[in-house]
Amino acid sequence: MKNILSDFAQEQVKKIKEARDAELSIFKVGDTVSVKYKITEGTNTRIQAFNGIVIATSKDISNYTATFTVRKISSGIGVERKFTVYSPLLVSIDILKQGVVRRAKLYYLRSLTGKASRIKEKLDFLTKSGVVESKSENANS
Repeated sequence: MKNILSDFAQEQVKKIKEARDAELSIFKVGDTVSVKYKITEGTNTRIQAFNGIVIATSKDISNYTATFTVRKISSGIGVERKFTVYSPLLVSIDILKQGVVRRAKLYYLRSLTGKASRIKEKLDFLTKSGVVESKSENANS
């Protein structure tokens, strides 16, 4: 007997991937990301960005119902937002910085403030993305 729910989920993932302009970036817990998503207010639709640190993901990111949680500090208050990976409202996910963490869930960041809540940054991320090479090429010109 076929598993109807898994077939439906695979079809929905294919539809959403085809509808998106670009493929989503592969991100991990601890990365600083910029999530752009559509907001509809009345008849107007606009794109809003939410920048922050990924503090949690569901175990299987390829699942249709996969989610991830992003946390940022806004005016001294911690704000968390949960996103569904395959939501049609999600436009793009850009990785700003990659963090080095040893935990699957970073819920302990909720109780930390200031410098204590910083995450160590992966240094080779800039060289892999081509940012450092492009700066050195411009300096030689």
